[in-house]
Amino acid sequence: MSAELRSGTRLEAMRVGDVEAVLAIEQRAYEFPWTRGNFIDSLAAGYEAFVLRDEADALLGYCLAMPGVGELHLLNITVAPALQGRGHARGMLDALQALARAQGCEQIWLEVRQSNERARAVYQRYGFAEVGQRRAYYPAAQGRREDAVLMSLRLLPAQEVLA
Repeated sequence: MSAELRSGTRLEAMRVGDVEAVLAIEQRAYEFPWTRGNFIDSLAAGYEAFVLRDEADALLGYCLAMPGVGELHLLNITVAPALQGRGHARGMLDALQALARAQGCEQIWLEVRQSNERARAVYQRYGFAEVGQRRAYYPAAQGRREDAVLMSLRLLPAQEVLA
C-alpha cells in the first residue's frame, strides 16, 4: 500500500489480535462506537482493514472499507482522539485511495454524521463531495436517530493521475 504517511508511521493489515486495541480507541472516539463483533465480522468478511502504527508499535488509528463493483465504501476511519489533527487520517485516506485505484475502483463512498462538522471538513478538504443524505442512519441520544451525509470521491484512472 503506497501512501503519504507521517514519518515514523506504517500501515499494516488489521488482524483479529488488533481488535482489542482498536476497540479501545473506538470507544474513546465515539459516543456510539462499533462493537467488537462489528470489527470481527468485517475481518471475517474479508473487508479491507488496516491499522496505523508508530515506531514504538503503538496503535494510532485504523481504517476499514468494503469493496464493491467499481467502488470502495469507507466504513470506519479513526485516529486516536489525542493524536487527531496531525495528518494521520489524510495518510490513511491516501492509502485507501491508492488501494481503490489498484482495484480499478472509480469512486470511494462514505457516510458521516451530519453533526460531525470536523470530519466533514476533513473529507471535503480531501476532495469528497456531499452527494446525498441518509435519514435516521446513526443512533443518537435518547433513542433518537441522526441523519448521515453521503459523500463520494471520484477517482481519476491511474493513467490520468500519472500524466
